Amino acid sequence: MDFYKVLGIDKGASESEIKKAYRRIAQKNHPDKNSGDKGAEKKFKEATEAYEVLSDKQKRQQYDAFGSASGPGGFGGGAGGFGGANFNQGFDFSDLGGFSDVFESFFGGGGRRSGSKRRGGPLRGNDIEAIVTLDF
Repeated sequence: MDFYKVLGIDKGASESEIKKAYRRIAQKNHPDKNSGDKGAEKKFKEATEAYEVLSDKQKRQQYDAFGSASGPGGFGGGAGGFGGANFNQGFDFSDLGGFSDVFESFFGGGGRRSGSKRRGGPLRGNDIEAIVTLDF
């Protein structure tokens, strides 16, 4: 899928042009306005995915370099994918459902997503220390 075509913009579009194009498409195809219209829902989801990539400077550079969302790391949450997670910058484990608590307890949680439920950074808790003996 070509994210520039989805939003109807040129490859050299500015951040404000990207935002304007996304808002136009999102308002037209929003599920609340088009109840039950699967075509509008699909367009809304595609536009949202395109906006998430093209509005993020690093994701856009990666997208431009590889020409598609299927480049190294990918962007979509496709089968078996991690949605382009960059573990050096943090990863929002809340997408993993019930496993999120386990991962967050080991790796700290607190992803960088703008729509994240947590705005103040990772949740803090008590430190736990345990002695574990493993026989091999």
